[in-house]
Amino acid sequence: MNFVSKTLIALVIASTAISAANAGVVIGGTRVIYDGGKKEASLSVNNPDSVPYLIQSWIDTQSGGAEKVPFIITPPLFRLDHGQQNILRVVRAGNLPDNKESMFWLSIKSIPSAPKAENSLQVAVKTRIKLIYRPEALKKEVPEQLAGQLTWQKVGNQVQVTNPTNYYMNFNQITVGGKAVPEVTFVAPGGTARFNLPAGVSSGPLSFKIIGDFGGIGEVHNASI
Repeated sequence: MNFVSKTLIALVIASTAISAANAGVVIGGTRVIYDGGKKEASLSVNNPDSVPYLIQSWIDTQSGGAEKVPFIITPPLFRLDHGQQNILRVVRAGNLPDNKESMFWLSIKSIPSAPKAENSLQVAVKTRIKLIYRPEALKKEVPEQLAGQLTWQKVGNQVQVTNPTNYYMNFNQITVGGKAVPEVTFVAPGGTARFNLPAGVSSGPLSFKIIGDFGGIGEVHNASI
């Protein structure tokens, strides 16, 4: 294969990657923190793509079961044309604990339209983000400020974290002995969570970072197991 052919293929691949990066709707956040002192929370949805999209949104419990969630999301279904923005509004419609955070999943499915004359496969994209309800009594602090209260211990081939606070602690990373713990998620208020230790690691210094309210990564916190 000559230089020109290789260059053309590289350009096609690069163009495809750029198009994929720019295609689809843009969600205005990686999570929604619902302030219990307010009537609603909101999230923007933008369409920079050249085609219209049908946007569908809903809220699930953590387990994804059939339980009724104490929220209403509006509008649950709408069309979003090129260059348009719409605002999803989440309104609490039921009782929730007033002394600790509650977490749910907010799902947004974007379905692109296709010209009637074309036989093409249209792929719907589903985005799922965390919806965390924070009671008004807890609004003076954020999880990052209390991350030092987490306690850690080794249980078999896992590391266990205990959360004595009233906040969800969402982890960006956990390392033990300088190696990353795989597939870290979160620990609920007053709960525990376990994660598999890295291969070949049984103990040592532990460090972790918390994801903040706006998706930013917090400072390094240190412990040991």
